[in-house]
Amino acid sequence: MPIPKEILAVERPKNTVVVMYGKNKNLFAIRERVGCTYDHGRRIPVNGKTIGHIIDGKYVPKEAHPVPVSQSPVDLKDWGAAVLCDQLATTLLKELTAVYDKNDALKIYCIAILRVCNSGIKDYELKDAYEESFISELYPDVALSKNTVSRFFNDLGKAYSRICKYMSLRAAAVEKGHHVIVDGTLKSNESTVNSLSDYSRKARTKGTRDISILYAYDLEAGEPVCSKCFPGNMLDATAYESFLKDNSISKGIIVGDKGFPSSAAKKQFALHADLHYMNPLKRDSRYIEQCALLNYEGQLPGHETILYKKAKAEEGKWLYSFRDTTQSHKEDYGWLHKAQKSGEFRNDQYMEDWLLFGTIILESDLEMEPLIAYQTYGCRWEIELVMRYYKQTCEFDETRVHDDYSVIGSEFCNFLSTVITYRMIGAFEKSGLFYKMTYKKLLHILNRAKKVRIDGANWELITMNPSQIEILQELALLPKPAPKKRGRKPKNKV
Repeated sequence: MPIPKEILAVERPKNTVVVMYGKNKNLFAIRERVGCTYDHGRRIPVNGKTIGHIIDGKYVPKEAHPVPVSQSPVDLKDWGAAVLCDQLATTLLKELTAVYDKNDALKIYCIAILRVCNSGIKDYELKDAYEESFISELYPDVALSKNTVSRFFNDLGKAYSRICKYMSLRAAAVEKGHHVIVDGTLKSNESTVNSLSDYSRKARTKGTRDISILYAYDLEAGEPVCSKCFPGNMLDATAYESFLKDNSISKGIIVGDKGFPSSAAKKQFALHADLHYMNPLKRDSRYIEQCALLNYEGQLPGHETILYKKAKAEEGKWLYSFRDTTQSHKEDYGWLHKAQKSGEFRNDQYMEDWLLFGTIILESDLEMEPLIAYQTYGCRWEIELVMRYYKQTCEFDETRVHDDYSVIGSEFCNFLSTVITYRMIGAFEKSGLFYKMTYKKLLHILNRAKKVRIDGANWELITMNPSQIEILQELALLPKPAPKKRGRKPKNKV
């Protein structure tokens, strides 16, 4: 179809050519003529970029021609939460670049931050969230389309040794005397194409298949150290040694629960002199009778309702027995209430159980004061908070990917999101904001802190309430106002 003569007659820059386009070939673009190529002796012209259009019989340069809004850049972006996460997580990016290619490290890093700032975000929503977040200004040109992310998680899981190497670097940074709390959690996963999804011990009540995720939490540092995925039907005791070995945990005091007996990882504790353990024993343990652990020595200092006993067992084990009389009364009431409801009361069974009400018995390969042992194990509730934030605050209670590789890759990003979340919690506590507001409320205010680009160049913070500005100042996102100068004292009247 020839170009109309009246279009060719319109004045336009030299060395350009008119190109028809559009469904009806009724639109005309002006493209540069940048040279030519030779094909069997023939000169074939080569066109360059589009520099303008012919509109209403006139040449309109591209700069003066308005771009469709669908192609316009985003000029209003989420700023507060993205920038705070980046400030707190810069060390994670350095750790990632030590293991991964720079582009891959940036992709992992941005996905982790976006999952923190946008609770429950789906993988196909990451691209839009990235473009609407200020993280795209800090780290531009990160590809996060639906297909790209899906393929990336798969590749990330296939390069499993890289994940192990990264976790080992973090575990190596744990101080010798730090307490490392180990625990596991279950996540629903109904996929039929991966070997990690299986019916767990909670299948009867949940009615779904799960994957099991073990976490190690550094109590002194206040953040998770490493994690690993296991099949949902695998017992914690079975996965214990594999978890310590694969993540190269060789320092610290491992504080577990009854699902992590020291015997399950005996080889790892024997190999590493700086790796120690503290675990609770079951109430039917043979040590209770052998070491007379129910014959208490006295009251625990600072805890008048708690009795204690310290004893040494074979193989260098130290045992610490405690009885909380307040907890004992609660268990006593529960036992009697259950017996009355069932109509079956046996005095011999009651007296046998009564001796163990409110008791907890700890074993460790370290000798310490009973008070230190009690306080150390009492800090296990920190890992419960990790799991709560992992499942609820970040809304990671269900996997949305299918095969083994993708699950491993996605959970690796979730792990980093959990670390960033705990660093944010630490920042909120340090600034004193956690005593006034909840985590979700503070994150909501941070997400309201947006920046706008009106002139196409400079970013400015949108207008916010003074109380919200103060929160940004407390978190060092905005400078605090200079203190007012004190005026001169009034003169004394004579």
